[in-house]
Amino acid sequence: MLSYIARRLLLIIPTLWAIITINFFIVQIAPGGPVDQAIADMQGLGQGGALQRLTGSERGDAAGGAGDGGGSKYRGARGLDPEVIAEIEKRYGFDKPVGERYVTMLKNYAAFNFGDSLFRGRTVLGLIAERLPVSISLGIWSTLLIYLVSIPLGIRKAVKNGSRFDVWTSGIIVVGNAIPPFLFAVLLVVLFCGGSFLSVFPLRGLFSTNFEELDFFHKVLDYFWHICLPTLTLSIGGFAGLTMLTKNSFLDEIHKQYVLTARSKGLAEKKILSRHVFRNAMLIVISGFPSVFISMFFTGSLLIETVFSLEGLGLLGLESTMQRDYPVIFATLYIFTLLGLLLNLLSDIVYTFVDPRIDFESRN
Repeated sequence: MLSYIARRLLLIIPTLWAIITINFFIVQIAPGGPVDQAIADMQGLGQGGALQRLTGSERGDAAGGAGDGGGSKYRGARGLDPEVIAEIEKRYGFDKPVGERYVTMLKNYAAFNFGDSLFRGRTVLGLIAERLPVSISLGIWSTLLIYLVSIPLGIRKAVKNGSRFDVWTSGIIVVGNAIPPFLFAVLLVVLFCGGSFLSVFPLRGLFSTNFEELDFFHKVLDYFWHICLPTLTLSIGGFAGLTMLTKNSFLDEIHKQYVLTARSKGLAEKKILSRHVFRNAMLIVISGFPSVFISMFFTGSLLIETVFSLEGLGLLGLESTMQRDYPVIFATLYIFTLLGLLLNLLSDIVYTFVDPRIDFESRN
């Protein structure tokens, strides 16, 4: 098993390299980069964020339009002095050839040095660390809630297949799955956050303003008070898929020959389910954990963060994409790709605990 883990860890390196490389060169040919954003600020606003970062003489050149920028490769550069454009390129690191920027990025990422944000004046790791508690909270608690509810419910539905319990729980699951999380979040805000009915839960942030003044017990209560509705909203769409996956997996195992043999020997139904069916049926459920966790951790939380005013990695990724803040975009892509690959390896390791008969060493 140790040699298999070592091989998988080594395989992470070329996988990360391929993903980062493809996205790097796609971004290079995409229009509207950070230099274009800075030029648009200067041309459209006259005193945008990029213009404020230029020196006084450069502002004068930009305002006076000393050059026509006709030969510039950037859209909207007409009327700007080429020296001003060159200064903007230098500030954002675009004064170097693409190959040199690519090699520098690989060296820095190998050392987990993600540089500084282009527009926020802070290190990328500092921004990610600031937003990480929100995303970790949403990802962990939503995934935990989905698995704690869906797996027992799916097993129960498989055992009671075709019964009234199976029918009405399926109806509830279908209705829950049909509700868009964004609309469900708005509904919860209206009902419980002082919209038109009750004012039970807070609407903004992960903590109260007096959080530091509270004792440990009340800090825990305050944390769960704030995270309750976002977690419930993020989980509502995940119950259906995992519940039906668990049910179908158990139904498939229950009708196999080894279960019929165990029943003919007089084994109790609970022992058959726990000792034989469970470990075989759970393999397919475990295999889906990495994708579920990553989706909850990042992509699935964007709209929820927006509704409940939570500044997490999903919102950071959207803002960075809109601003063409490449260091932040690539850093989040790198970190989540690495996290997903490690979780896939972890799920393989869990396989061996659920079913010791699985031997990855014997696979060619």
